Amino acid sequence: MLDIPAYRFGKAYESLDLDEIKDFRTGEVCARIGKVNAGLIRRDLRKLPAAFASFQEKQTDEMLDVCARAADLFEESDLEVAEGCAQSPGQYADLVMHTGGLPRALVLQNIKKISGVLREMPAVLRGLTRGLDLRVLDDGVCDADGLLTSYRPVTTHLAVVLPSNSPGVNALWLPAIAMRIPVLLKPGSGDPWTPLRIMAALFEAGCPRDVMGYYPTDHEGAGVIASDCERVMSFGDATTVARHAGNPRVSVHGPGYSKILIGSDAVGDWEKHLDVLVTSVAANSGRSCINASTIVVPEKGREIGEAIAKRLAEIQPLPLDDDAAVLAGFMNSAFADAIDAGLDKQLEVPGAVDLSDSVREGERSTDVDGVRYLQPTVVNCSDPEHPLARSEFLFPFVAIVEVPDDEMISWIGPTLVCSVISDNAALQRGALASANIDRLNLGPIPTTSVQWDQPHEGNLFEFLYQRRGIQVV
Repeated sequence: MLDIPAYRFGKAYESLDLDEIKDFRTGEVCARIGKVNAGLIRRDLRKLPAAFASFQEKQTDEMLDVCARAADLFEESDLEVAEGCAQSPGQYADLVMHTGGLPRALVLQNIKKISGVLREMPAVLRGLTRGLDLRVLDDGVCDADGLLTSYRPVTTHLAVVLPSNSPGVNALWLPAIAMRIPVLLKPGSGDPWTPLRIMAALFEAGCPRDVMGYYPTDHEGAGVIASDCERVMSFGDATTVARHAGNPRVSVHGPGYSKILIGSDAVGDWEKHLDVLVTSVAANSGRSCINASTIVVPEKGREIGEAIAKRLAEIQPLPLDDDAAVLAGFMNSAFADAIDAGLDKQLEVPGAVDLSDSVREGERSTDVDGVRYLQPTVVNCSDPEHPLARSEFLFPFVAIVEVPDDEMISWIGPTLVCSVISDNAALQRGALASANIDRLNLGPIPTTSVQWDQPHEGNLFEFLYQRRGIQVV
């Protein structure tokens, strides 16, 4: 039995309030995790100014070296995640699989993603700062192409409310450590393992222990984090996004509604882009906000959708420990059933048809090895205003929608990642000018393709630092 303590900025805290973390298939208890209450979190927040001041005495180059060492440790080494418990990468992958429903093969891919961000942190920071001399983080000032430029931290810490859908989302808060901003982590209930292992790797690599906290907590504690912390990164659904709308302290990562637009000049050659379309929909089992949930075309919607459906039907539900498994299961079968029933209900509305029905093996909802799966689904929406045309679900789902080129940009709505496959200058200009698009790919680039030097969602540097005017005599 693994007992996981809370970490009050580096110091293990043995709580009497314990939650059992269970294998969602068998009910077997994998670990007990100590919870902290709202009052304790409030007390510990008072210590953060001192931790921040101490952390700022480090140099950025020093922390980049720590991140590089932590990358190898996270990926390859046995790490002490609790007193007397050394965890191997394989044991970590098994735990994520057993409590989160992600196939082991995809967990291993996410390990590579996290270690890659740690290893490539200099490029990540160059992207976040848009090429500034990184000494600006140490000195507060730098020369940017002959212009004196100054930045200052606007917070003593970053709090992160984590989800359980995919370990890779942890990569988004890692640059804060390189920027020497203390981090408070609230782990997701289905994946307490990833932030814990990242912390262990960073500590082993030389990161100060008093600049990272690990706070499993209840709803009240999460509310304190959201209300009392100076800067918060929060992951959640559309309700979470709405709750924090307009709050400059909270960076919300919710549904992405990512899309691919294919212009009239490219739609005739859609077959050569089929791999891009399929990868955008199905990578990481469709669990990421950067997965495409809508593909917009001016014509040939059903033809394109049928080809995608045929390819996605090759993705079969397999036991989670099968090396070929790439479809995630649902921890809560009732949640999967609700999605499935909701889809069927929406498909009763005229203007949409499930193209996967005729090519998938069995029903959309199916059980394999005691796990509930939703098989990939492609819907062709002849009505652009159908409720499924701009929807997103926690499995490989995509709607194919026909919209004229000159209406695409005004139609798409909020879009985390948009890939525009077209040389149409007006369509490209519209995408570049759109306030609805957070990240833009011009050309046949999967929405799931991430470059180290490009911010993923928002800009963590601009969230934690503020530019100021400066004059020097």
